[in-house]
Amino acid sequence: MQQTDLDSKVLRVFGKLAFDKQRLRTSQLGKRGVPAYVGEWLLDELVPGTGELTAEDTAKVLQWADRYLPRPEEANIIKNRLLNGETVKVLTSVQVDVVLNRNRQERVAKMSLLQILDAQIADGLVEMYPDLLNQGLWGVVELVRVPEASGESPIAVVNFKPMQATVNLDLFKEKRSKFSLSEWMDVLLTSMGYNPSVFAESEKILLLCRLLPLVQKNMHLIELAPKGTGKSYIYENISPQVRLVSGGNVSPAVLFVNNATGQWGLLARYKVVVLDEVQTLKFEKPQEIIGGLKGFLANGRLTRGGLHETASDCGLVLLANIKLDAQQRPLASPLVKELPDFLREPAFLDRIRGLLPGWRIRKLSSECFAAGIGLKSDFLGDALLALREDLSFDEWCGRTVQLIGEKRYKRNEDAVQAIASGLMKLLFPHGEVSREDFEHYCVRPAQMLRQFIWEELQALDAEYRQYESEIRYEILWD
Repeated sequence: MQQTDLDSKVLRVFGKLAFDKQRLRTSQLGKRGVPAYVGEWLLDELVPGTGELTAEDTAKVLQWADRYLPRPEEANIIKNRLLNGETVKVLTSVQVDVVLNRNRQERVAKMSLLQILDAQIADGLVEMYPDLLNQGLWGVVELVRVPEASGESPIAVVNFKPMQATVNLDLFKEKRSKFSLSEWMDVLLTSMGYNPSVFAESEKILLLCRLLPLVQKNMHLIELAPKGTGKSYIYENISPQVRLVSGGNVSPAVLFVNNATGQWGLLARYKVVVLDEVQTLKFEKPQEIIGGLKGFLANGRLTRGGLHETASDCGLVLLANIKLDAQQRPLASPLVKELPDFLREPAFLDRIRGLLPGWRIRKLSSECFAAGIGLKSDFLGDALLALREDLSFDEWCGRTVQLIGEKRYKRNEDAVQAIASGLMKLLFPHGEVSREDFEHYCVRPAQMLRQFIWEELQALDAEYRQYESEIRYEILWD
């Protein structure tokens, strides 16, 4: 596909941080179960460049994948090679747990794709890459068998080369200033893996709202949409610090902390936790989960039974499928009717910042996926997560956006300000914005997302009807 003027500009401005998105789609790496941020890194290492992959390029990539990127069903082949005394190198995700009990005190490397959950790991690697202890890292791992192991795993990680993206946030902001707003929106969407030319502006804004939990601390959202709108697509592919939970059991130990071992759960170890298709998840001890979540959503504190407590700025995202009528409007009333009962509790919903109307985004077809030049997924993910720490946007939006009316509700104001701040970080990280653009692209979408939550609360609980039904705001522009 011929490069557009915007493609050329992205390459010129971002250089090696840019990536031709069509190359990943034609590489067949997606069929190997690797997320985009891994596949793009791998292609850039093996066959750097732009344009469609040649037959030779594709053969080189697939040959490398066959050698170093094992399929799940090949776990026993890897173990057999170790048993035969081979040193095995593979590209996989590695998570390190610390075991401390009377009989065992050690660091344990888990590589679930290889079905290896208790490998030894060199102390120096954990010290060099501390994120192995948190959300884990993708990288090339070198494994050996330790025949003399006594009481320990006979498999050891002796070397590890992680994927790494270097983020200079000031440089990122400066480069944003070289693009118009419409160009920048298209750059972000292409970087996310979408083809911006297919979507209307209103859809583009909703797609970008999926990134809010990355740039904003404790940004909790619900998205309701029919199947096929790609609700989980971006969360699977943008960063190893985003954890998607799809299927299986969800327990208090998984989310909060395992009181038996002291190991912190997902909400403590990741920046964003996404519960996909919440209607199909199996929640163990739902009342304990909802009680813990209400406390966490309100104040960012994680605790369970008073045994452990820590702070977390993790964002929680709930994704759910809904049915639409002939006019493509939700059938359920209230909208959250199809969520599990305990997730429809008003005190829980009130703590969710906004509801994303995914039914207003078209279903994804082949033409909806990116074929142009965007930012590398791992770089974009790290840049967005770095923007979390820039609290100047939050302070400015707190002063600039105020709700109006005789009976205002404080959580509505907090939510609108937080969402507007997040959209500022996404669209105007360089800080240059007009009043008109700030209202149109930041405040109005923020009001809309919170208004959906507010209407649900007023439908579910008469207590909320003492306040005004419409969230209204004013912008105090200096």
